[in-house]
Amino acid sequence: MAVTEVNDLDFDEKTSQGLVLVDMWAAWCGPCRMQSPVIEAAADQVDDVKFMKMDVDANPKTSEELEIQAIPTLLIKKDGKVVDRLIGYHPLNLVKQTLQKYV
Repeated sequence: MAVTEVNDLDFDEKTSQGLVLVDMWAAWCGPCRMQSPVIEAAADQVDDVKFMKMDVDANPKTSEELEIQAIPTLLIKKDGKVVDRLIGYHPLNLVKQTLQKYV
């Protein structure tokens, strides 16, 4: 499954239903670049979860509303509500383990 880009305009709509992991990242962030292939691998291995990415620099409104203070931050939303967040780099097994709590 592919990782979809979301932005300030479509974030609420695209993350309002089901289980969604949103990778909050920025191009200049080294740990974000390490996290990206992990998210892509998780998207290929985990069913019933939508995987998305949001560039915090290009989308300050959503980042501010969600109080994103460090990146990467992995937001886990279930039916439109943030149920968990992982801050900093996390390996694939931990990302998958965290998602399983909400499937």
